[in-house]
Amino acid sequence: MSRFEIINPGMLTTYQDLGRPEMLQYALSISGAMDQTSLQIINCLLNNPPGAAALEVTLLGLKLKSMDEALIAVGGADLGFEINGRKAALWTVHHLEKEDVVSFKLPQKGLRAYLGVAGGFNGPQILGSCSVYLKGHLGSALKQGDIITSLAPPTPLPDTGRKVAPSHYPDLDTSKSFRVLPGPQIDHFSDVGLATFTESMYTVSTMSDRQGIRTEGTPVERLHGPDIITDPIPLGGIQVPGNGLPIILHRDAQVTGGYSKIAVLARVDLDRAGQLMPGDQIRFRFIEYQEALDLWAQQTRLLAEVQNAWR
Repeated sequence: MSRFEIINPGMLTTYQDLGRPEMLQYALSISGAMDQTSLQIINCLLNNPPGAAALEVTLLGLKLKSMDEALIAVGGADLGFEINGRKAALWTVHHLEKEDVVSFKLPQKGLRAYLGVAGGFNGPQILGSCSVYLKGHLGSALKQGDIITSLAPPTPLPDTGRKVAPSHYPDLDTSKSFRVLPGPQIDHFSDVGLATFTESMYTVSTMSDRQGIRTEGTPVERLHGPDIITDPIPLGGIQVPGNGLPIILHRDAQVTGGYSKIAVLARVDLDRAGQLMPGDQIRFRFIEYQEALDLWAQQTRLLAEVQNAWR
């Protein structure tokens, strides 16, 4: 077991794993890491189970001190990961000595990084998951002075310096179009509205969070009003409220809702969306259902190759 002291919790740092998908039937949000591929790759590096809990670091500021020796790895966004004030490599296993300091100082690209430890973090288990869901009052963000610990390290331990091949880095490029499928209420929108949705550049709003990625830009025209009879919200559903501006509903989204949904984000692009930050410019592009399946299968194969690389 390794222990760490939180010197500065940063903007927002929480325990996250793969969430609570089985709790949807009880009207509880899925939650979990916003970028689940990065989380799983980091865990593979460390010989952890793919869903072991890691720290989701938002943008900047996290600083913690190792109170014991530990093996860690960081992936996801490049947030200026440093060890003892020196830049450290992402997607790599690092050995920490007692008193070593890990920090995230100078964000370069993306919004969320994942800090994993050999064994996984020993976060509080709530309804079968360590994932913090702040709006649902399940767990809490880390605070200055917190002492956090890992679980027992895996056997065998990963080698220090182990790296993910660049060919297996997850695609987190948020400048590319976000691929979508038709939403359950696509017929509520006019041809002009659909053209606006796919031809406009939208800006990610400062009001965005883990529940929904809000946008600013040209409103989408409807044939019907925004309200519908409340129905289930699919993961990645894109709803259009009264102001006509799309919202990508993400991991902490409500389970049901009463606004029409023009589209659903392709599963393969969900992690990329989790790296969007306020001010980013995004476009949407409809694809065929089979293409979405093929893209997801390709990503699943790449993840399996990482998982099998060190077995």
